[in-house]
Parts: sequence; C-alpha cells; structure tokens
Amino acid sequence: MNIMRKILLNKEVWFQVILHIVVFTFYSFDRRNPEIQFYQYIFFLNYVIAGLIINYILLPKFLYPGSYLKFAVYVSVVVACVIFVEEAILEKIYFPNTRGKKFLGIAFNLIGTLPTLSILAGFKFGWDALIKQKEVKELKDSVKESELQFLKSQINPHFLFNNLNNLYSYAIEKSPRTPEIILELSGVLRYMLYECKVTYVSLSKELEQLENFINLGRLQIEGRGSVTFTKEIAQSNFRIAPLILVVFLENAFKHGSSSQTDGIQINSNVKVTNDGILHFKCSNTFKTQTNISNLDSGIGLKNVRKRLMIIYPNAHTLEVTSDNGIYQVELMIDLKKQKEI
Repeated sequence: MNIMRKILLNKEVWFQVILHIVVFTFYSFDRRNPEIQFYQYIFFLNYVIAGLIINYILLPKFLYPGSYLKFAVYVSVVVACVIFVEEAILEKIYFPNTRGKKFLGIAFNLIGTLPTLSILAGFKFGWDALIKQKEVKELKDSVKESELQFLKSQINPHFLFNNLNNLYSYAIEKSPRTPEIILELSGVLRYMLYECKVTYVSLSKELEQLENFINLGRLQIEGRGSVTFTKEIAQSNFRIAPLILVVFLENAFKHGSSSQTDGIQINSNVKVTNDGILHFKCSNTFKTQTNISNLDSGIGLKNVRKRLMIIYPNAHTLEVTSDNGIYQVELMIDLKKQKEI
C-alpha cells in the first residue's frame, strides 16, 4: 500500500503518464481515420518499452556517468530491436497482406522510429536535468548558508571578550553601572545568538541593537574621548542581513581605543532613503605610528566583505580609507536587491 502511495505521489510518474498520452495521441492521429485502432496501442507499446529501457537503464548507467560511446551503441541496439519487432512481428500479424509483405529499408524505418523515441527520451533527459539543477541549487544554498553561519559565529567572540574585560574592570571598582552593563550585554548577546540565525532581520531591530552595542563600546574609551552616532531613517520597514554594520563599529572601537590613551574620536552615521538605499559611515582616530595594515586585515572585516559579496552581489559598495590618523569606512547597500538564500 505504501509503495502504491509513493508511486501515486511521485511527480515523475505523472509526468511520464501525461507525456505518453500526448505522444500516443500524435502518434496515432490520422485525419482520414480519427478512430484509434487496437493495433495502434500494440505498436506504440513497442516504443514505450524501448523508451523505458533508454530512460531508466541506458541514461543513468551510461550517458550520465560519461560512457557516451557505450550509450550510443546500446541505443542503436534498442532502435534496431524496435524496428525488428515492428517489421518482423507486428506488421506480419496485423498487416500480413500489405505492410507485412516487404521491408521498406533502414532509412524509412529510422524516419518513422527516431522521432517518437527521441521525444520520449528527450523529455526524460530534460526532466533529469531540471532535477539535477534543483539539487545543485539546493547544495549551493546549503553551502552558502553554512558559510554565512560560520562567518557570523566568528564575530561574536571578539565582541564578547572585549565587553567581558570591561565588565570585569567595572565589577572590580564596584561601579553602580555594573547591573546596567550586564543587562545591555545580555540583550546584545541574546540578539546575536538567537535572533540572528535567520538570513535577514528587520532594519529597526538591527539599528536598535547597533545602538546598544555603541553604548557598550563607549565603556572602552570612557574618559579618553568621544563617541557619536546619528541616524536618518526615512523608512525602516526594510530587512537587512544581521551583524554587518556592527563589524565596522567593533573594528573602530578595537583599534581606536588600543592605539590611543586620549583624544579618541569614533563617529558613525546611518542613513536610509525611501527607496531602500542604506548609507553607513564610520570613522575612528588612530595613532599613525601603529601598523595601519592591521586595521583592515582582521577576521571581522574579511568576513563582512565575503558576506556582502554573497548576500548583496552587485548591490553594495564598500570603501575603506586611512589618512591623517583617520580610518574611515563608507558602505552603501541597496536593501531591495538582497539575495534570497
């Protein structure tokens, strides 16, 4: 019963049934005599058997693995058998006094045989090609999804280690702000660990967590400089890939605070237009005597570049500059053109 159920639910079975009905209709149709005769079923059954042999034995066993010569040889044998059965058996049974009296030649029989077999085998080949294309797409999507999850997972440890160190120092000093810091940190971590598992999140939610991150980042440079964040959001009902903008801010806090003891300036701005164009700018000061090449060679920046290429192909621009002690990132994303993964 289960086997019959699987057969009935198999799309390819229905595809083959409909295909054979259509081909048989054209095969047997005669304007002079539109009535279908019994012998036409028998003659067509000869083609059906040959088509099934080609489709489910020769195609998977020889053509798909690349044994083209063997496939051609065996197909030739099948075609020869079809002609032999039709000429030597069926026509002698059903037309003993007319068509069954003489053999009309190889060329004539090939003209009558090959079109029908080509249609039956060609549609099966096309069906298999579509299935294979779907499998390849699913595999690529799976690989991309795995890669994206891996790239996102590499962001969290940097953020966690930096803020745990800050939290530790505040706890040592018994600062009254410690509970507030713990609450903000737990909220950001909850967002990173649980709510960012999807490919896209709401823009408003991402910006909210971005502000929480900046509030935590201010603790790293408290008393040594200033941090500003502004936003101009014409419309916030767009979606965005999570944990992209935060990487640039994390990089700014990391290098801005580690290379300077005072005078630190970290400025960031997010602007979203009505048509879904996001402009993000982030800049931070750094000491020119530090190794500038380290600013844009970290794991986080490499990962975010790769994620942008996967999620927003031909829909983003990223410019990174460092001049006169200012490291600046400018990112543009067309949120309407994000790729579904």
